[in-house]
Amino acid sequence: MLELTTTRHNPMIDPSLHVWSWEIPLYLFIGGLVAGMMIISGYFLFSKRYKEIDCVCYSLPLISLIVLSIGMFSLFLDLEHKLFVWRLYTTLKISSPMSWGAWILILVYPVIIANFLMNPLKFIEVKFPQITKLTTFIHQRPRLIQNIGIVNMILGGMLGIYTGVLLSAMGSRPLWNSSILSILFLVSGLSGAAAFVHMIAQNVKERELLAKADNSFLILELFVIMLLLVGLLTTSKVHIAAARLLLDGPFAAQFWVFVIFLGIIVPLIIQLLAVNHKIKHTPVAPVMVIIGGLILRFIIVYAGQFSKYLNVL
Repeated sequence: MLELTTTRHNPMIDPSLHVWSWEIPLYLFIGGLVAGMMIISGYFLFSKRYKEIDCVCYSLPLISLIVLSIGMFSLFLDLEHKLFVWRLYTTLKISSPMSWGAWILILVYPVIIANFLMNPLKFIEVKFPQITKLTTFIHQRPRLIQNIGIVNMILGGMLGIYTGVLLSAMGSRPLWNSSILSILFLVSGLSGAAAFVHMIAQNVKERELLAKADNSFLILELFVIMLLLVGLLTTSKVHIAAARLLLDGPFAAQFWVFVIFLGIIVPLIIQLLAVNHKIKHTPVAPVMVIIGGLILRFIIVYAGQFSKYLNVL
């Protein structure tokens, strides 16, 4: 939705003088987190783990609905012309990432709600008895549940990739102008979601599975970050300058300390020890992963706003 903003967020030459926006980075983080939760929940539905009464796939939909709504609200706050947001839904522009994102977000809600209806809150069932019939209808059709899982994974993947496309489509910002950014945000969202679900899951097997999955996501995230930086460093002068904002520039300390070291490497070591039963599972590593993912979005957005052709040419 960056296309709906105006010059109130334009970067200045000195980043210390910049009035930074928090709404877009928060939305990108929440979008990735919800995308990851949809993929995880969808996988558990497809793999028939929903038959376990304590499956986390029953609690994730409500959390996703609440968190995604917070993200949508933060995005709405960033819009300059808030009263005209409805126009996004009067057409679909194939060439506009913003238009695609608006429709993806609309499609995401009914899919999450379909997952939610498999185990609605008790007070909702009491107030709306017809929902109980719908829940029974869904549980009597295993193929329908698996299809709900598949659609969750597909739309979750689209949502996670879209958060990166939203930035990478803006060619005026060298740091963002990379197709790798979409993969980075998707993998980071999966990692954050796996870490979060690892903390709230009641099933021991699910916690163990998600910790192992998060280790894989963290390793993959390091690899994708490396690809992003290598891609920038091997192109034009402006892209090299953009990469150096993270490597040894004004955003380097935050990037190396809070994203790479505390957000990926340290929790990866902790979780590797935990899954190999060297230490006990604790919320420490998952919290570090989630915070690191949030800081990653802020750094990418802020550094991207500061990176521009006029700063180099």
